[in-house]
Amino acid sequence: MSKLINLTVFKEFLKSSFAGGIILFSCVILALIVANTSLYASVMEFLNREVGFESGHIHLKYSWLLWLNDGLMAIFFLLVGLEIKREIVEGELSSPSKAILPILAAVGGALLPAIIYFALNQGTDTANGWGIPMATDIAFALAVITLLGNKVPASLKIFLAALAIVDDLLAILVIAIFYSNGIHATYLFIALGIFLFLIVLNKLGVKAIWAYLIPGLFIWYFVHHSGIHATIAGVLVAMTLPTTPDAEESPLEKLEHLLTKPVNFIIIPLFAFANTLIPIHGEMIGGLTSKLGIGIILGLIAGKSIGIFLICFIAKKLKIAQLPEGAGWKQIFGVGLLGGIGFTMSIFISILSFDDSMLIEEAKFAVLIASLCAGLLGYVVLSAVSAAKKTAVID
Repeated sequence: MSKLINLTVFKEFLKSSFAGGIILFSCVILALIVANTSLYASVMEFLNREVGFESGHIHLKYSWLLWLNDGLMAIFFLLVGLEIKREIVEGELSSPSKAILPILAAVGGALLPAIIYFALNQGTDTANGWGIPMATDIAFALAVITLLGNKVPASLKIFLAALAIVDDLLAILVIAIFYSNGIHATYLFIALGIFLFLIVLNKLGVKAIWAYLIPGLFIWYFVHHSGIHATIAGVLVAMTLPTTPDAEESPLEKLEHLLTKPVNFIIIPLFAFANTLIPIHGEMIGGLTSKLGIGIILGLIAGKSIGIFLICFIAKKLKIAQLPEGAGWKQIFGVGLLGGIGFTMSIFISILSFDDSMLIEEAKFAVLIASLCAGLLGYVVLSAVSAAKKTAVID
């Protein structure tokens, strides 16, 4: 028997994702303005200023930018991990019949963009960026589909949310396996030992959230020094948070409820601002037509939409999955386009993919352009489908 879900958490998540998406967009615009004014140098000087503590055995002194990308973003990954676990335990991924379509759609929507990018960039200095167009930004995608209101069925919004969550899980695996540095076994084993300790706390029925978060800080420290990207620590901690077998709000849901607004309204906007401070110049605009730029743009717009649509079509024809209730193929294609909004995770992977700062900036700019186009196209397609349905009803 499937467990009952506390829908309040999901509704809060959807609402804050919409508002967070608007704030996120505003921060991107502000960052682009600042980056192309005299304020750019002083802002970058602040972001590169080192703060923290270090000694012979402890090293915790980093730039503000690194604290944001490796520290605060670990909280974002903690929230993503909580969302993934909630969906697996009691949501849209809790049974094979519910999970099969968003899982397959996420896989199709991740593989085809990576294949397109790699086919264009193999044998070049930018080949390592194949993971960039694989990701879907939950906040932006849900913000766009929420703007459509009752023009799309609620089932389609849930499908997009589940797809984006599975997509994030795939991105996390890609980062952990392909975008980590040389592994330091000692630190990794210590982190895994603390992780196992948290699993034991879960089995013993410990429900105090702090009992998981305080050891989680140590997991972050040791994962950070192990060579695996530190943000993965957030996902590990999330997987250990307890759930409940009924509709009572569980520790996992309480923490998700506490984190949703700070992440969507503070952490992600800060990340967006700090990482989209992109001085726009001719060479960068020209980069949109380079193999790097074309790979990202084609991957996010064409690869995502076709990959998601095609895998859903195959699954339906093979009778292994059903479309979301009230949704048609044109709407599935529209959702596939929204899946091409790859902003947060795509920019994050761009930072991990290259050492050359110019390539990173060009990749970020291509992600911005592709995500904007994907969002607009998805909105237009879904609006047009809704208008056509209303016209058909009136006729």
